[in-house]
Amino acid sequence: MKSEFEIAITQLSADRNLSPEVILEAIEAALVSAYKRNYGSSQNVRVTINPRTGQARVFVKKQVVEKVRDNRTEVSLAEARTYNPEAKLGDMVEIEVKPRNFGRIAAQTAKQVITQRIREAERDSVYLEYADRVGEIVTGIVRNVDSRSRNVILSLGKAEALLPRSEQIPGEHYRFNQRLRVYILSVERTGHGPQIIVSRTHRDLLRRLLELEVPEIFNGTVEVKAIAREPGSRSKVAVAALQPGVDPVGSCVGMRGVRIQNIVNELHGEKIDVVEWSPNIETFIANALSPAKVLNVYLNQEEKTAKVIVPDRSLSLAIGKEGQNARLAAKLTGWRIDIKSETEAADEIAKLEEQKREAERRARELVEARRAAAELLAQAEAALAAEEEAEASAEEAATEAEGVAEPELEQPSAEEGVAVAAEPPQEETPAEAEPSAEEESAPVAEEAEVLEEVETLEEPTAEDKEVAEELEEESLEEEEPFDLEELEEEEELDLELRAKKGRKKKDRGRELVFDERLGRVVARKRHKRKGQHGWEEEWDEEDWEELL
Repeated sequence: MKSEFEIAITQLSADRNLSPEVILEAIEAALVSAYKRNYGSSQNVRVTINPRTGQARVFVKKQVVEKVRDNRTEVSLAEARTYNPEAKLGDMVEIEVKPRNFGRIAAQTAKQVITQRIREAERDSVYLEYADRVGEIVTGIVRNVDSRSRNVILSLGKAEALLPRSEQIPGEHYRFNQRLRVYILSVERTGHGPQIIVSRTHRDLLRRLLELEVPEIFNGTVEVKAIAREPGSRSKVAVAALQPGVDPVGSCVGMRGVRIQNIVNELHGEKIDVVEWSPNIETFIANALSPAKVLNVYLNQEEKTAKVIVPDRSLSLAIGKEGQNARLAAKLTGWRIDIKSETEAADEIAKLEEQKREAERRARELVEARRAAAELLAQAEAALAAEEEAEASAEEAATEAEGVAEPELEQPSAEEGVAVAAEPPQEETPAEAEPSAEEESAPVAEEAEVLEEVETLEEPTAEDKEVAEELEEESLEEEEPFDLEELEEEEELDLELRAKKGRKKKDRGRELVFDERLGRVVARKRHKRKGQHGWEEEWDEEDWEELL
């Protein structure tokens, strides 16, 4: 027959859903705390309770010493051997004590500690229970709705769960004592116990509801491949049969839609489309757009996009209200879907063909232009090569002609010598040394006029006639061999004289000026001023004598 203590422990463990051992450990810890509060916290105390009778025994550990100074922590060797005959100095001996005056205050402290320990043990058991149930569906009862934050507190029996506003179905209203099926999102340990967060908008809530309502899904005959959900509005579920001969869509819908209707009622009228999953992406996309009929599906594997062609009358049905059907189909398949009607597709195909033809035409024109450019380049290279060959041949011919003409030097006659002496020297003045290309391109007419003036002014003088007669007489009288060096020396003297005269005559008719158009100094013809018969500058007799 059970004692009253044993019956009380059993009843308490049943109410709190705790084991009797946990309750006994809590009572022992409470008695230890009460003893230390009354007799000092420095003692090492241990309490044991008989689970049948409820009798408590208190043991205190003390150190064996020769001379006792503190009775609470030390004991003499003689007294220690009464409890343990083998005790020695320095050992720890456990001695049973029977505290007196363990009154109302100690009992109240023990009660508080027992209650606290039982509550903590209960929280730990609740946390361990629901921590393993994350991802499952549970049924809760609405206990409170916060008017300001709109958060809902649900009672799960032994624990309470929080349904935040972000996890509530839009447009759904909750009332007191209403029963709801919720999905456990997370369980966290806090100072006030475990905090359980539940959801009504998670897509796995629909999966768990299907497992509860459809035996084929629960048994594994039919598998849920993918779910796309917009809470409170519409959802799409892709299912596939793992056993031949089983209709996955029919199993989920049930006879006359009874199974799927129960889930719709649980989600407060949320529409659910059940489609068949297919390993062929084109077929799966066409099924995902149901109830619209699909004609063709074109895939772009690189960008993971699909272009879907539907009849003109099914375009709005395929897109859905505010694009909801196409959006859910894209979430379900994981592909970006572009929906076109037959007319739009035909116009787009015609436009693409026109663009293709235009691109081909431009490509042909580009090829022809490149070919023509290549031909022109080849012709230019050939002309350049021919010109270079002609220049090279001309240079070779000129070189050969110079080589032939050098050994055939003839002795000039007296008349030729006079003519050579009469020619103006070709020495360059400092201002006209090394003329550039721009100086060579000066007007030809201006140079012709200057040369005519020099020729008219340069008339043979008496001295020139005498020199010519002497040369002619010497050439007639002397019949000595022709000396080329003496002739060259005489020619150089005559050329120096003529050059001096020619410079004076030439400088008299030209002046050096800066040409702004050419950007350099050039020699130009001097012009007479109006009303004057002479040059701009008046020459004195010394200048004329030097010139003559």
